[in-house]
Amino acid sequence: MFDNQPRGTIPIEDIEMGMTRYLQKEITDQDIEMFADVSTDRNPVHLDEGYARDTIFGGRIAHGMLTAGLVSAVIGEQLPGHGTVYLSQTLKFLAPVRPGDMVHAEVTVTGIEMGKRRVTMSCHCAVDGKKVLVGEATVLAPTRKLD
Repeated sequence: MFDNQPRGTIPIEDIEMGMTRYLQKEITDQDIEMFADVSTDRNPVHLDEGYARDTIFGGRIAHGMLTAGLVSAVIGEQLPGHGTVYLSQTLKFLAPVRPGDMVHAEVTVTGIEMGKRRVTMSCHCAVDGKKVLVGEATVLAPTRKLD
């Protein structure tokens, strides 16, 4: 289940400070299994409930980078959207995401360098209103102008 805002492109000329976009996605067992296959990260804390029960998490958790990928989806699909180039991303993981959790991933524009087409955004993911990931992204935004 997705609760998303419109996808597409917001060119640098139309981006404003404080602009926010988000998506919501339930993390499923299939998501975790597919991410493990694609990334080759088959740590049993993600895939083996018996193993994970005896860890500090007390059960299986999603890969942190799977959760972070939802931030990437908001940036690449909504703000700025199609044509965006990632320049940097910081992440701090605050709490685990578990199978069945509904994750709310959100980005907010905190800086614009029009001449360089750079946009800085604060990013976070939350589950039930509790932040599980925070960070900052800097991207090269698409433009309407042809140089």
